[in-house]
Amino acid sequence: MMRLWGRKSSINVQKVLWCLAELGMQEGKDFERIDAGLHFGVNRTPEFLKLNPNGLVPTLEDGDIVLWESNTIMRYLARQYDKQGRYPSDIASQYGSEKWLDWQVGTLWPALRAPFLGLTRVPENERKYDAIKKGYQDTNNLLELLDTTLANQDYCSGKQFHIGDIALGLCVARWILVDETFPEKTGGRIKLKNIDAWLKRLETETLFNEIVEKQLNIIK
Repeated sequence: MMRLWGRKSSINVQKVLWCLAELGMQEGKDFERIDAGLHFGVNRTPEFLKLNPNGLVPTLEDGDIVLWESNTIMRYLARQYDKQGRYPSDIASQYGSEKWLDWQVGTLWPALRAPFLGLTRVPENERKYDAIKKGYQDTNNLLELLDTTLANQDYCSGKQFHIGDIALGLCVARWILVDETFPEKTGGRIKLKNIDAWLKRLETETLFNEIVEKQLNIIK
């Protein structure tokens, strides 16, 4: 049976869980999930480090294949297990999604990471509020780019949902929760109507609501 290492509260583990859910794969039936990371530990054991020398989650074992890096795992799952065409495989859709996957991990998350981790995992007396506010406002500016794209298409890759929407959707959910929980620390969240409409599509047309957490204290 396929095995996924990682705690459910991790944004990167949630990407994989959402991707699997859209493929109709169920925990306990189609794959085993093992809690790892933060208070669960495990990720620094010799057994885990042999699989993933980074000591991070998620890590996926599928037979002889061992993968880490959440976006790579999603790419693999979509190619290997999408027999019903849940994720469009035409070149335009695939690479429309790919560019946003790279943008999420290389551009968006580095900006959002500072306010998210700073407000959820750093003790209050050690928080750098100037950096937290700057990171949040940088995220506002970056998401304006996504909002502009979504003015002309329903999903990041075009007309249909793809794994790029998974990576972005989970980031946007955290962007909203951080501001709702710590409104005096973020400098304010910009109103982006096309992203709001896209989120409603994710809520009604995908399994977004089964994966995303609604309270920030749950996803620390």
